[in-house]
Amino acid sequence: MTTLAPPRAAATSGPTRRRGSRRRGAAPYAFLAPALTLFTLFLALPIGYAVYLSFRTEIVQGLGLGSGARQEVWAGFANYTRALQDPEFLASVGRVAVYGLLLVPTMLGLALLFALLLDSRRTRATGFSRISIFLPYAVPAVIASLLWGFLYLPRVSPFYYVFDQLGWDVPEVMSSGLVVFAIANIGLWGGVGFNMIIIYTALKSIPTELYEAARLDGASELMVALRIKIPIVMPSLVLTFLFSMIATLQVFAEPMTLRPLSNTISTTWSPLMKVYRDAFTRGDIYAASATSVVIALATFAFSYLFLRLVQDGRAFSQESK
Repeated sequence: MTTLAPPRAAATSGPTRRRGSRRRGAAPYAFLAPALTLFTLFLALPIGYAVYLSFRTEIVQGLGLGSGARQEVWAGFANYTRALQDPEFLASVGRVAVYGLLLVPTMLGLALLFALLLDSRRTRATGFSRISIFLPYAVPAVIASLLWGFLYLPRVSPFYYVFDQLGWDVPEVMSSGLVVFAIANIGLWGGVGFNMIIIYTALKSIPTELYEAARLDGASELMVALRIKIPIVMPSLVLTFLFSMIATLQVFAEPMTLRPLSNTISTTWSPLMKVYRDAFTRGDIYAASATSVVIALATFAFSYLFLRLVQDGRAFSQESK
């Protein structure tokens, strides 16, 4: 004679399973909660507050003393109009454009060259060479700018002392016509190693069978690099170009650190330096917020258009297959 299971156990098994599934479903959100909290407090809220301030302005009555003398009012797009029509802001954008044209192609070209040399089978001491090229990236931008700044000054630079002893008339690197090259050199010195590591990692993931087949067909090392390696690592080149372009639009530490060493770098040399001056020197946080939003929108637009351009081309053709 068989005994039926009590109906109470069957009735309670359903809610128990549902509670267990709810706990398992909430577990990922519990792990994400600290990161989401920090993101909201230190990134999302400051961005939202900056956007809010960009539409506000302050009206000062009289001498600006006493309660009610300063009143914050709605300004609409007046701060954005003033920022886009500011000659100092437009000049800073032009200087950063020249800086990017000098820095980004040279930096990515050297990074690709070093990555290809390290990936070559004839290279010796690969580990030491890789660390030596990457090591400048580990130096903070402020410290690197100070080191290079003293090397640029004729009175303390050992290079200018050697040039003087040799009788060479070398122009000052920190002069008004060459200061953009001086700042670009600092970015080049620190950025080549980072981009080289990204490209070199992509090269190491290429199957060696492709190289062996190409060499059996009589391809030289140069042809292997041009026909196999560079096309395959093109997505990595796109990624490094995007990172470099964003960093170029946000250049701040290098010219800001070099500015006390020379009078050829103004307080508005780059767009972010203008934001810093407006916010912390002039106390106009509303104009600074509007300029910051313009820079952020320009960075997003350039990044989006560039990614759309390369996606319509052949850079990501292998990923789409």
